[in-house]
Amino acid sequence: MMDAAIVTEKLTRRFGNLTAVDGVDLTVAAGQFFGFLGPNGAGKSTTIKMLTGLLAPSSGRAQLLGLDFAAHPVEVKRQIGVVPEGMGLFERLTGAEYLQFVGRMYGLDRPTTQRRCEELLDFMQLSDRPKTLIADYSHGMQKKLALAAAVIHGPRILFLDEPFEGVDALAAGALKALLGRMTERGVTIFLTSHVLEIVERLCSHVAIIHKGRLVAQGSLAELRAGIGGEEGSKTTLEQIFLSIVGQDGAQRPQLEELSWLM
Repeated sequence: MMDAAIVTEKLTRRFGNLTAVDGVDLTVAAGQFFGFLGPNGAGKSTTIKMLTGLLAPSSGRAQLLGLDFAAHPVEVKRQIGVVPEGMGLFERLTGAEYLQFVGRMYGLDRPTTQRRCEELLDFMQLSDRPKTLIADYSHGMQKKLALAAAVIHGPRILFLDEPFEGVDALAAGALKALLGRMTERGVTIFLTSHVLEIVERLCSHVAIIHKGRLVAQGSLAELRAGIGGEEGSKTTLEQIFLSIVGQDGAQRPQLEELSWLM
């Protein structure tokens, strides 16, 4: 059995009277491409923020790469990469300047930083406009730069929060190609996305969070079996997701038409 890259025990985060993440027990094996799904407001981004050190848990614990995050925050952060939903880029720098800054912050020497910067910019097709500020990048270009910054130090775990949102087909293809290379090298990827087709195509294992609680976890085959699907069936991830999460909505009254469109 593969070692676990990510383990959480009763991971909980409260904001006043709101419990955004409620006692999540999660296990992600090393080298997995793991999809983390849920409706809007389910607790996905809050969970990622706790797993990457941006938020402290209200209770519970998270262990990454065999290290307790609370006890070894710096050691853990050196070995992970993060592409947050908002990206948080320094927009008054060029792409090359930003990657050089990030590389040096991770402790890479100047020659290594320069070499990796050039390779990443070429791979992401961002090297043809060396003097363009990040503020003038398209949304897709910024996504590719954010991913380049997240992998420049060679992380062992990569967290991606909606990496394909607002990205065109060409940019998405470049991102998927890089992610495929990383998983081949044994990197663990933790992905959240509302585009279930992408998750189904890329991820080997999936967890579903709903109202802050983990309601399903396993391989696609295990999830299909969990909803009564047969082994080898064509049940899609969307059908699995709606079967598990959409049950609350089944009892809600449905509006058959909108009054102003009658």
